[in-house]
Amino acid sequence: MTHFLDRLGYSFGNPALLDEALRHRSAGKPNNERLEFLGDAVLGFLVSDLLFQQHPGATEGELSRLRSSLVQRATLVEIARRLRLGDELKLGLGELKSGGADRDSILADAVEAVLSAVYLDGGLEPCRALLRQWLGARLGDLQPEIAGKDPKTRLQELLQAKRRSLPEYRLQKISGSGHQQHFLVECRVALLSNGITAEGSSRKEAEQAAARLVLERLGVEA
Repeated sequence: MTHFLDRLGYSFGNPALLDEALRHRSAGKPNNERLEFLGDAVLGFLVSDLLFQQHPGATEGELSRLRSSLVQRATLVEIARRLRLGDELKLGLGELKSGGADRDSILADAVEAVLSAVYLDGGLEPCRALLRQWLGARLGDLQPEIAGKDPKTRLQELLQAKRRSLPEYRLQKISGSGHQQHFLVECRVALLSNGITAEGSSRKEAEQAAARLVLERLGVEA
């Protein structure tokens, strides 16, 4: 846990809050569902405030789209994996066996719960500092005029502008069953010699993740 706190960059005065934030409902009560609820609101407010201050000329619609691009599940999952949050989660036996520690929905919810725990322990300012750290360049490089365009759309527009063929998405693998399926997709574009693969809990999510990686490889803010 000490190493996780180092990665998180926050020290709890009440460690019980963090314990609750890391306890999934499959592990019994108390669990992180209530903290997740509050964390969603804290996340939305602080991201809204950061964007409001950073983009004084942006319209309401542009700010809303910018916020949506930052608080989406893919962003939260990326933060969770960077923090290696899955290693710290307390899960029931069934979730452990089915790979719950690496499931996107569980990881995203846990990020919100941890943010909520920090809020209850230290207030808004530590949360604001964490969000600046977590979102990093993604927060600073956002452009209101392209807000709301998903990575697949942006990649397609980029290739069309360069008069290149459209990207090709190939499903490589499906693992799991039922609502716990996991998809591996490859994206190929003429500007890169090799395909780029990405994963997701749906084919659409995996394709968006692959397009985002291609944009990053091409040096375009995703």
